[in-house]
Amino acid sequence: MDAKTVRAAIYTRVSTEDQAKEGFSLDAQLDKLRSYCKARDWEIGGEYIDDGYSGRYIKRPAYKQMMEALDKWDILLVIKMDRIHRNSKNFMLMMEELKKQKKEFVSMTESLDTSTAMGRFVMDIIQRIAQLESEQIGERVYVGMEQKAKTNSGMLGFNIPYGYNYIDGKLIVNPDESKNVKNIFEMYQKGLSMKKISEDLNLRNIQTKLNKTWGAQTISLILKNPLYCGYLHWEDYLNPGDHDPIIEKNVFNDVQQTIQRKNIKTTHNSKIFIIED
Repeated sequence: MDAKTVRAAIYTRVSTEDQAKEGFSLDAQLDKLRSYCKARDWEIGGEYIDDGYSGRYIKRPAYKQMMEALDKWDILLVIKMDRIHRNSKNFMLMMEELKKQKKEFVSMTESLDTSTAMGRFVMDIIQRIAQLESEQIGERVYVGMEQKAKTNSGMLGFNIPYGYNYIDGKLIVNPDESKNVKNIFEMYQKGLSMKKISEDLNLRNIQTKLNKTWGAQTISLILKNPLYCGYLHWEDYLNPGDHDPIIEKNVFNDVQQTIQRKNIKTTHNSKIFIIED
């Protein structure tokens, strides 16, 4: 690549915690990065500045704008790697995207330059370490959740289910949402398809827990979830919960038998549970 035609995207960021630290000011970062570009005879293809944003998350306006303007620059330049990301997974995802788009990455103070053989070698090592760390974390989480399920030690997972609130470590019935859950089960027992049920909820401007529209898949997950009749499940483990049920056990079982009879398959074809007395 001809150095005279290289366009660098300069990215700078400070969080609220960084702002009081010497050397982390936006002006200091910009001055050093501009000087670096001048020393390497690079053109500045854009300056992207996130003021007051954490590096742990990717929802930063300037970062988003920069990644949407890939055609305007050839190299992404930062003063340190932690200015672009503090989350190793997000950093690796960004690097994969840059590689796919044939863009280079340079960290000025850490002498990491993916346009060089040594830089690519170092990046390969970093990616392998991050992958190992991710896999080890996944293994530990799986073992921990399986043990929790075996010993019936409470709720598994992190998403608050529709129909409930999560207060002081317990699932508490949400009065408004629980009415909709009952209505979903009733409509299915009356013969309405999952698609028709979702269309009915959308027509009545009832939104999901995440304030989105309903789809057949979301209805399926609710209808198959034994949580609504008082049980918690994880994979093949099924245990009584300490939360109040929204649906009677016989209603839940009747719906499961209907689903089995219709042999309905969805993208996330969750296991069917029949609750024994």
